[in-house]
Amino acid sequence: MHGLAIHLRTLTIATLGGALCHAAGIPLAWMIGAMTATAALAWFAPVAAHPWLRPAALMVLGFGFAQTFDAAVLAAVASTLPALIAGAFLSILAGIAALPVFTRLAGLDPRTGYFASIPGGVIVMVVLAQREGVAIAPVTLAQSVRVVLVVLTFPFAVAAFATPGAEAAYLATRPPVDPWGLALLLAAGAVLSLALHRTRLANPWLLGCFGLGLALMVAEAMPSGIPGWLLDAAQVGMGTTLGSRLTRDFLLRSRRLALAAVASALVLSLLCAALALALAWLSGLPVAAVLLGLAPGGMPEMGITAKTLGLAVPLVLGFHLTRTLACNLLVGPIYRAARRAGLLR
Repeated sequence: MHGLAIHLRTLTIATLGGALCHAAGIPLAWMIGAMTATAALAWFAPVAAHPWLRPAALMVLGFGFAQTFDAAVLAAVASTLPALIAGAFLSILAGIAALPVFTRLAGLDPRTGYFASIPGGVIVMVVLAQREGVAIAPVTLAQSVRVVLVVLTFPFAVAAFATPGAEAAYLATRPPVDPWGLALLLAAGAVLSLALHRTRLANPWLLGCFGLGLALMVAEAMPSGIPGWLLDAAQVGMGTTLGSRLTRDFLLRSRRLALAAVASALVLSLLCAALALALAWLSGLPVAAVLLGLAPGGMPEMGITAKTLGLAVPLVLGFHLTRTLACNLLVGPIYRAARRAGLLR
């Protein structure tokens, strides 16, 4: 089958999967449906996600997340900075605690297990592993499997902790949709993201558009809101990208590694959930939002989950942005210090 036909078939099946899950009322329906439908197709036929599908989805999500902020919400999130910093450190420590489970089951050295276990995001951890000369294939697989597992489990678990009215301080008035303003916004985001991409910034598509949108929201100059259908399409794009990685050959060729990733991800998820419950109790922050904030999934996936469940998206993003920054600053130095101490060989 021609390459274009494979892309179209994959995207069509992914969209149908999202629509079915949406009709069934499943949380995070468009992403979970697209991901599972694409993964199912991948076991029987070739699948392909266009290289620009994920960046385009991340740009839309960046602006979508930004429109959940205004000056008051930004101030409310800033007031929780001690909890955000604590959450970042706790997440890194939880990843280190889960490291022995992964290395023992996968049969890998602790150096690789270190970068595979810490929940710093797929892109960030792969980049950090590459800088330290660690094999990136097992890191990519382990981080990807964990994100898939978290996407499939956390929306259902977190929904039980959602408390109506607990998120009021983190709700912003979203701007109306204006077609011309939307086109201008997306064009500006594309230019900025491409410029940031040249600097080799990890995840420039999401962070660039989020930063631009946040500045415009705080300045009350956002030219347009992001329509719901476009956010749903971005979910389909993210789900398709995740699902296209789970091919039969990929999983069977790395069966032991994949099983180890699942087991360690479950351990890490339980650790993070326990730490989140303790942090929410100590800080007085909404339990559901803190659970998603410390969840060992990626920022885009957990941000979408928060939006779908009607939770405090800005607070969840605050946790994940702080963790991303902490991982960029601390994961490398901790690794090198552990190597010097003989703890990672």
